[in-house]
Amino acid sequence: MRYIFKFPDIGEGLDEGTIAEWYVEKGQLIESGEALVKMETDKVVTDIPSPKTGRIAAIYGKIGEIIKVGSPLVEIEIEGVAGADAVKEASENKLEQIEEAAGVVGTLEVAGNSAFLHSSTEGMPQKPAMETTAQRSKIIATPVARAMAKDMGININTVSGTGPAGRVTTNDIKRFVESGSHSKSIITSTSVSDTSAKERVTIEPLTQIRKTIAKNMFNSKHNAAHMTVFEEVEISDLMNIRERFKHKYQEKDVKLSYLPFILKAVALSLKKHRSLNSQLDMENEKMIYKNYYNIGIAVDTPDGLLVPVIRDVDLLSIFELAQKVNEISVKARDRKLSMEDMKDGTFTITNYGSIGGIFAVPVINYPQAAILGIGRLIKKPVVDGDVIKVGNVLPLSLSVDHRIIDGGEVTRFLNQVMMYLSDTVTLIME
Repeated sequence: MRYIFKFPDIGEGLDEGTIAEWYVEKGQLIESGEALVKMETDKVVTDIPSPKTGRIAAIYGKIGEIIKVGSPLVEIEIEGVAGADAVKEASENKLEQIEEAAGVVGTLEVAGNSAFLHSSTEGMPQKPAMETTAQRSKIIATPVARAMAKDMGININTVSGTGPAGRVTTNDIKRFVESGSHSKSIITSTSVSDTSAKERVTIEPLTQIRKTIAKNMFNSKHNAAHMTVFEEVEISDLMNIRERFKHKYQEKDVKLSYLPFILKAVALSLKKHRSLNSQLDMENEKMIYKNYYNIGIAVDTPDGLLVPVIRDVDLLSIFELAQKVNEISVKARDRKLSMEDMKDGTFTITNYGSIGGIFAVPVINYPQAAILGIGRLIKKPVVDGDVIKVGNVLPLSLSVDHRIIDGGEVTRFLNQVMMYLSDTVTLIME
């Protein structure tokens, strides 16, 4: 009996992934729970395990191809199941959930209920694959085929695909051109024939991370009423404490930055100002106040901005927070974050000052209520009583959802954070 295993829903709203590496090939035996393929999503790179023990009968998709959730990944020949037993097992497994393995959950689909019906599935009910114009409004195609169609001025939605799940391939494009149908499918009357003109631009497909960043930023700006307040805090006391302890931390292979102190200050301040640790549920007309403090930290990586989450920040010491910051930053840059590392943040901190900015207007990590931006530490004159002295000033930018948080509460929260950062003993003692 054959099963088609489809790319499962691995949570967090992901609807597609890119094939990074195949661990199996056609004809290979596979055990249940063994890794089939490495998939790159917008947030993590994760292995997808096999749901069953059997022999790989077919593989769908090449390295670099984008696979939608629900599209076939592999077909598995299950030995020892045939005839009436196959029909019975197919019925029982149609709604069966694949148990969690390597952090992935999915479902099994039977080949007999797919357009990819093989002659070896005897006794399985066959249903012809019907295709309508509406169903093909979002054509499935390989990236190379899309690029070829674009270069040739062909509307790819008019091309019939012969690949897995009706995917349009380069061969389909070639056959389409040879048939003469392309003359009716020109999407533009202008084309670049000059090679030198083509070299003036470089076109690359959007990565999974960049697509999600774009979607999240759009959702945030259109679903939250942004308001930003700017402040400055003098942190010479904090700098002295960091200087005293950073060498001791280094002996334990932990780098001590200012971020653990900021994380702690924010978590303790959120306890006093719960509206900044909340979420607005407009559909049910409710406010959701979080009584836990999972703070996301924006990490700049070569692939794009990632926001892994440090959990229960209020319960961790400065040393433990320094460890967490180091660990999660390395995992983010090495693309080794798990889904658990990305989930359930209640507030976000973005440290753009580590690169060079002084002030910015951070975009809220929707549906959270607020995000704190940390600018570049600068030396500038400050007034201490009646004396002007050189101060070490840390710029702060706090963006909030003004539907949830009023201006007075924003200022009170910022004042609390600044008090902790300027008087570090209070932060540690509390």
